[in-house]
Amino acid sequence: MAIPPPPGPEQSPDPYGQPYPQAPQSPDPYAQPYPQAPQSQGSYQQPYPVQGPYRTWGQGYSPYNRPSPVNGLAIAALVLGILCFLPAVGLILGVIALAQIKKRGERGRGMAVGGIVMSSIGVLLLVLTFAGGGARDFWDGFQDAADDAGGGVTFSVDKGECFNTPGGSLEGMAYDVDRVSCAGEHDAEVFANFSMPAGGYPGDSKVTDVADTKCFTLQDQYAMDYWAVPDDVDVYYFTPTRQSWKLGDREITCMFGNTDETASLKGSLRNDASTLDADQVAYLKAAHVLNAAMDTAPDEEYVEDDLPGHKEWATRMSDALEEQAGLLRDHSFAPAAEKPVAALVKDIEAARKEWAAAAEASDADAFYPHYEKGSKLIDPARAVTARKALGLATTPPAYDEDGGGEDGGGGGTGAEV
Repeated sequence: MAIPPPPGPEQSPDPYGQPYPQAPQSPDPYAQPYPQAPQSQGSYQQPYPVQGPYRTWGQGYSPYNRPSPVNGLAIAALVLGILCFLPAVGLILGVIALAQIKKRGERGRGMAVGGIVMSSIGVLLLVLTFAGGGARDFWDGFQDAADDAGGGVTFSVDKGECFNTPGGSLEGMAYDVDRVSCAGEHDAEVFANFSMPAGGYPGDSKVTDVADTKCFTLQDQYAMDYWAVPDDVDVYYFTPTRQSWKLGDREITCMFGNTDETASLKGSLRNDASTLDADQVAYLKAAHVLNAAMDTAPDEEYVEDDLPGHKEWATRMSDALEEQAGLLRDHSFAPAAEKPVAALVKDIEAARKEWAAAAEASDADAFYPHYEKGSKLIDPARAVTARKALGLATTPPAYDEDGGGEDGGGGGTGAEV
């Protein structure tokens, strides 16, 4: 039996357990080759050894070379910055995106920075535009566009215009109106507009009180002859709401409307200097002096309950009658109205004396006789002849028990001469 020679360096190791030769060390300590599997002399291959030198992957390196994702907020910030749409939002998204990119190792830092820069420019331009008055122009344009589109954001009806409401009612919330000719039937006729002072919203009650007081005062300037205002007509108004106040709405609109929601106004109620002649205007201005004094009567109906208050009222009545007589005497009326007006002046002067005496009364018993005589001398029926000569309305309005106009008539007073 021949003895095999010892294995040389080029021969395979002993298949019965001889160790494998070690591979030579590479100059690169991080690039050692894997050991070569031994060649088997049998019909199968020797498996790899369990242990051996392996390369480890470095941090942030993927064997498949996949890139980091792009931050979504950075993209959004860049888009908003380019479009200059909601620049403040683009600025905020850009700042958030930078923080997320740093924390997550995402891409998109350049996009975020670009969005921040362009959004900052947009915010600056927006501030300059509003500071230069562009905000007012923008809001006016917005309102016009909304009104043209039927949005009813805000609406305004001018003095002398007539309109119908979609629901046919002048009470409750109003979002829009349909302007119509005053010559035909309509729900309301505007006789005045005025604005409340700037500041915080004063509350519903305050707004209503202001509208009620001033509208009843302004009606005489539009409908100077309140005898011509039907008894079923009353004063209504549009007022700002808390929501519209925030948008700059301060306007109160005063209007005439029918107390019966199923009825309409027919024709215009306007009678002022634009529709009346000089004699009619002079007479009505003098009449308004007395009407204003009549409206200051004491709240206490009986003289005994407030004698000082009634005496002060009698003094105001006496002064008003003196002023009224002077206005009528100083105007040169047409021949047809001259005598009727002169006769009326005599009644006014006689009434003034009675009211002056009532103002000096020592008690209620002394007050009543002068009060009754003075009231009869300024009874509306005594003015009918002069009114007929002047071409004014000759039917006195109806009055309630308190002496005010019944359901309207311009909120009239107890007498007019």
